[in-house]
Amino acid sequence: MSNQTQINNINDLIANLAHVYEELRDGAMKNKDAAELANVAGKVISANKVQLVYHALRKEQPTIPFLAAPVETLALPQQPE
Repeated sequence: MSNQTQINNINDLIANLAHVYEELRDGAMKNKDAAELANVAGKVISANKVQLVYHALRKEQPTIPFLAAPVETLALPQQPE
């Protein structure tokens, strides 16, 4: 990816993945690079899922900063017809 973006929360991750999708669709990113970014994003999401399950089993409701980002409505990129 040409410029590095700081990802502080789930909304940043979603926006970054949407950007990766656009670059891949437009041919500006190699399939291998997009696949690696998606793989890492999946691992970040899985780690957060483990944290959620752990707290659910303990009947806790902590605030997880990565997931506690303000809710935003993100427009998905439009596919060319």
